[in-house]
Amino acid sequence: MKAPAAAGQGGRRPARGRVRAHAQLEHGLLVLVTLALTAFGLVMVYSASSARAAVSAGDPGYYLKRQALYALAGLALFVVLARTDFRALRRAAGPLLAASFVLLAAVLVLGVSVNGARRWLDVGPVSVQPSELAKVAIVIWVAALLSKRQPPTSLRGLLRPIGVVVGAALLLVLLEPDLGTALALLGAVGAILLVTGTPMRVLLAAGSVMAALVLTASWLEPYRRARLVAFIDPWQDPQGAGFQSVQALIALGSGGIFGVGLGESVQKVYYLPEASTDMIFAIVGEELGLLGAAAVILAYAAFGFAGFRIALRCRNPFGKRLAAGLTALVCGQAAVNLGAVLGIAPLTGIPLPFVSYGGSSLVAGLATVGILLNIAVNDAAASERDQVRDRGRRDGGARPARARRGGRAESPRRQRQLRRLA
Repeated sequence: MKAPAAAGQGGRRPARGRVRAHAQLEHGLLVLVTLALTAFGLVMVYSASSARAAVSAGDPGYYLKRQALYALAGLALFVVLARTDFRALRRAAGPLLAASFVLLAAVLVLGVSVNGARRWLDVGPVSVQPSELAKVAIVIWVAALLSKRQPPTSLRGLLRPIGVVVGAALLLVLLEPDLGTALALLGAVGAILLVTGTPMRVLLAAGSVMAALVLTASWLEPYRRARLVAFIDPWQDPQGAGFQSVQALIALGSGGIFGVGLGESVQKVYYLPEASTDMIFAIVGEELGLLGAAAVILAYAAFGFAGFRIALRCRNPFGKRLAAGLTALVCGQAAVNLGAVLGIAPLTGIPLPFVSYGGSSLVAGLATVGILLNIAVNDAAASERDQVRDRGRRDGGARPARARRGGRAESPRRQRQLRRLA
């Protein structure tokens, strides 16, 4: 007697096995990339900040210790959210959105001013950046809203209520000012609209309007206008508006292919501003060279691959939109930061996810990945439960559907006859 194929009829892997394998691939890839980038970020934060910390705080590991504490808090939230059903976030979308608006308004009044920007609230020994919570909260709210509605088919339909709510949040963020966060948030909302099925003409029209508004806001603000001019030709004012871009390019060029060696950067010693935060990728390029910089870019590409695969495979409407928005949020922030450091986009002051120094950014990023993992696992489990199985079949395949007439199932012979007639 011929033994039945172990993997299903015809030697194929059954649908349940395929779903589980895909979920494990995406789950494992997200965990690997996230933990690797977080650990790599701790190393690079110490490398980029140790000299400055030794002078200003008397402890070379000052910034590393703080970042490590934020990483532990973020990993705890990562584990909790990975084990919490993501559908609970749909019910929490409204309260999270309200809390984020309160904090965005509070930071404009009570926030601490750093380098002319008022983005942080001091809560005891901890500094909180409300815009990081606002980004995640708005993505959750937009995903929850569009999971219950038809996609907007006109600018007017897009305006109410999504345009009003997102526009109000962007206004508060731009008042801080924080253009990078605004751009990342727009990209995430755009990804949700695209997955929902919003017509391309509506997306292009909305994108054109937002681009015009962002350019106008940038041109009316003197320091943003100086950054735009410096982006076009940073060497025109290398000691002024173009200083940061010029020093970043010098750092990247000094690294060559293999880099000058971990911890051996020269630019981090008071040459490159914000070496451990916004510009940490320039230090990566200097110390680890082209190979190290390319590895970081590939890590974000792998993150995007896994995240968008989760979104495409998810059958839950809320989960699909949420996964797309969160993945676009992380990858959008990375693209904005990398573009600024490489000189192909204006400086915006947005950190590199999981790598740059910054507690709020790291905690929010790890929380985002926890949600993505839960979407992947829960959707795979739902797909397995939905498989209709015939326990009597030895190959474990799904029970074939049978045509019915008058409430009675057709026999296999009758089904073959009907197929021939068709």
